[in-house]
Amino acid sequence: MLFSRFFVGVLLLAAAAAVAAQSYPSKALRLIVPFPPGGSADILARTIGQKMSEGLGQLVVIDNRPGAGTAIGAEATAKSAPDGYTIMIGTVSSHAINPSLNAKLTYHPIRDFTPISPVASIPFALLVHPSLSAKTVAELIAAARAKPGVLNFSSAGNGTSNHLAGELFKSMARIDLVHIPYKGSAPALNDLLAGQVNMMFDLVLTAAPHVKAGSVRAIAVTSKERSSVLAGVPTVAESGLSGYDVSAWFGIFAPAGLPTTVTQRLNAEIVRIMRLADVRERLAGQGAEPMASSAEAFAEYVRMELTKWSSVVQAAGMRSE
Repeated sequence: MLFSRFFVGVLLLAAAAAVAAQSYPSKALRLIVPFPPGGSADILARTIGQKMSEGLGQLVVIDNRPGAGTAIGAEATAKSAPDGYTIMIGTVSSHAINPSLNAKLTYHPIRDFTPISPVASIPFALLVHPSLSAKTVAELIAAARAKPGVLNFSSAGNGTSNHLAGELFKSMARIDLVHIPYKGSAPALNDLLAGQVNMMFDLVLTAAPHVKAGSVRAIAVTSKERSSVLAGVPTVAESGLSGYDVSAWFGIFAPAGLPTTVTQRLNAEIVRIMRLADVRERLAGQGAEPMASSAEAFAEYVRMELTKWSSVVQAAGMRSE
């Protein structure tokens, strides 16, 4: 009798879950952005949120949760109910770099999330000041090897994605460059323009106007493929460092334990959105390359990125905070 009641209970729970999945979504969704309004992640989230509202028939509310290098927004997502009504736009920082740097994070990038789909990536441009004679990656590496510890590069701060792009470059090229951290990309770029530093890895969108003005020289882009924003600039990989691939990527995540049917529903919606011509056009205007994949493929990509950046952090001797 007890077994029969248990079996009936299991069937009832399964039936309730199936009904809930079929009716999903039945209320507004919250899309957490772990950055302030106005940045690339926020613009991307609002673009996707609007299209999701249209496709799912429910309002998608943008919830900006900046702070602690994306940790505040990521923690809020991880602790939310896994019902599909709270999702976040995660990044290489929230799910690959910060977990490698900070052992005190209150979330785990793999165990505490359900990956839905990647949405976009923005490559960096390797910029050098015109006073530096190097016009190619090979010439830059040669110059750095001739004067170890003399050439330097600026970044938006310790542990930021453009800092780690430089550390990976140093490691793969086997050169000694001095890292100069700033409080944000803008002051780091300003000092490069002023000739106070030798080089910087900056997002292609913000780099492009200065490259076109001749204020800085772009000798490579960091993505696997060339960027449409700087179409004539080769990749680091094709310039001699085979396998070098760095981008500021963005993707949609939900809390761990999300029902498979809801994951599939959200994945199908995100894939649909990223194929829309107007979305792709808007992303191109930001220097972003659209991305989309199955949830399983995205989960594997996140695992690979976490492993990669953990190795870079260890090689650079960077301490957890």
